[in-house]
Amino acid sequence: MEEEMTLDIRELLWMIKKRIKMIVLITFIISLSTFLVSAFVIAPTYEAKVSVVIGKSQNSGDNEKGNYNYNDVMMYQNLVKTYGTIAQSDDVARRTIKRLNLDMESKNLKAALKVNPKQGTQILDIKIESKDPNEAKAIVDTLTQEFIDKASKLIPNGNVQMLDKAQIPENPVKPRKLLNTLIAFFIGLMLSLGLTFLLEYMDNTVKTEEDIKKILDLPVIGVIPDHEV
Repeated sequence: MEEEMTLDIRELLWMIKKRIKMIVLITFIISLSTFLVSAFVIAPTYEAKVSVVIGKSQNSGDNEKGNYNYNDVMMYQNLVKTYGTIAQSDDVARRTIKRLNLDMESKNLKAALKVNPKQGTQILDIKIESKDPNEAKAIVDTLTQEFIDKASKLIPNGNVQMLDKAQIPENPVKPRKLLNTLIAFFIGLMLSLGLTFLLEYMDNTVKTEEDIKKILDLPVIGVIPDHEV
């Protein structure tokens, strides 16, 4: 059993060694093509972010205004998801588009929008992706303000304030050139190895003594030496 396994491993290594040039070439071409497409064909995408904190209003009528107890913290942590839904509403998107006079539909703006509540906090991250870094900042600033206005009307006792203002993004978040190239490398390697094994499987010619024993189940009675003339 161990001998058969050793022979199989040797055969696999022999097949790879036999077509190593093809494997390297296919892997290289796919990896290089992916890198070139990521670097020069796909337009870079920029992301601008605003962080807001959800709390209670200073005019809520509490005896100790601005002070939080455990129940307050837990309540507003649970409300973060509600505020996130408001930020992603069609009304907020339409108001943002109208205010900036953008040439897009609300569904396209919502597709570029990410609203992520930070686990265990009262903080909400609002992100916008755009091909133009200045546009990304302008949209996220305006959308956040429209969201705050909408939330104050729907939840009068709530209070939403900006924690971090948006900055003009300097580096794109997409495409990820290194990640894409690494993925392409492994895909190219798997494809080239699969092609190698397929070609060997389809090759039914007899080349060695072992092939005769394995395919024809006949003993080898003689070998003609290969002499160059």
